[in-house]
Order: sequence, then C-alpha cells, then structure tokens
Amino acid sequence: MEAFIIVALVLLFAFLGLGAYVTTKVVKAAARGVDKTITQARRTVEDTTLKARSFGQIGVPGALATLRLDLRNSMRATQQALYQGVQTDASLQESIGLFERLSAHGHELDDELKRLEAEPDRQRIAAVLPDLRERTAQITQASDSLRWAARDRARRFAEEDLSHLSTQIDVESGALRDWSRAPSDAFPQSTPEPAPTWNTPEPAALTEPTPTPAYPWQKTRRPEATT
Repeated sequence: MEAFIIVALVLLFAFLGLGAYVTTKVVKAAARGVDKTITQARRTVEDTTLKARSFGQIGVPGALATLRLDLRNSMRATQQALYQGVQTDASLQESIGLFERLSAHGHELDDELKRLEAEPDRQRIAAVLPDLRERTAQITQASDSLRWAARDRARRFAEEDLSHLSTQIDVESGALRDWSRAPSDAFPQSTPEPAPTWNTPEPAALTEPTPTPAYPWQKTRRPEATT
C-alpha cells in the first residue's frame, strides 16, 4: 500500500512538473509573439514618420530622415533576400555572415542618426552631414551589392534549369513526332490460329473433363423432380 502511495505521489509531481514546463513554454512563446508584433508595429510607425519627414521637411531634419530611410530600406531588403535565398542555396551562408557584420555598422549609424535628430545645434549637424552621407552610401552600396549578387545567382540557376528542361522537352517532342517509331509499350501481336477444316472430325478427348469446383457462395442446385 505504501509503495502504491509513493508511486502515485511521484506520478502526481511529475504531471505537475510537466504542466508547469508546458505552461512556461506557452507563456514564453506568447510573449515572443507579442514582442515581435510590438516591434513590427513600432518599426512601421517609425518608417512612416521618416517618410513624412523626408518629404515634408527641408534642411537638416529632412536630410537625416532621408539617410535613415535609405539605410533601413536597403538593409531590410538585403536581409530578406539572403535569408530567403539560403533556404534553397546553402552557399549564401557566408554572405549572411558578411551581412551580419555589415548590419552591426548599419545599426550603429542608424542610432547615431537618430540621436542627431534631437540635437538642437543644426550647424554642427550640417558640418558632419557630408561624412554621414558618405558612411550611409558605403553601407547601402555594400548591402545592395550582396542583395543583387544573390538575386543574380538565383536567376542564373533558374535560367540554366529552364534551358536544360527546354532542351529535354524539345528532344522528347521530336521523338513523339517520329511516326515511324513503333510505340515502346505496344502489345505483341498474337499469331492467328488456322481456320478449322469443315469435314475434319473433332478428336476424341484423351482425359475425363475436370469437374467444376464448387465454391461456398454458390447456391446448391435443387435435384430435378422425378415422376
């Protein structure tokens, strides 16, 4: 009896522990989903604000907004192209490593541009603006280079595969139009039996006819009535 109680308690604590573990996992997954949604919403709002500033403001504020918008759009497009492409082309893994290093410089520059948006000394910002433009162009050009190289690689592979497939289809189409070639899966023609001579008697049977087997699903034939 004591052993049964101990086993029951062990199972109870095991189920409770498993339930707590599953609950923790679910809560963490939900939290990650909420954080991701909040991050995406914040990014969308920030991008919309930058677009409004780049078109609606002139001078230093508009220039800073344009630089941030160009940087973010380029880095985001390259990230999407590389991480989608590596699912079918593992050789892009090295390119992703280079992009992650470039992304660190991009985040650093974006944070600096964001801090300068709140800087009241516009003259100082105007003085460093050429350097900021050069850094932004250097990062975006490297990002664009990685993205277009990955796209060119994917397009080249697709063109080669399509060309090879078209060649195979042309060969098969020509073979199908070769009317002189007999079908490979044609059934062999059977040799016709000679027609019987009408005045030749039928040969006598050498063996007794084999009785028809009876199956359980057949109905029993009723005996004929005798008079």
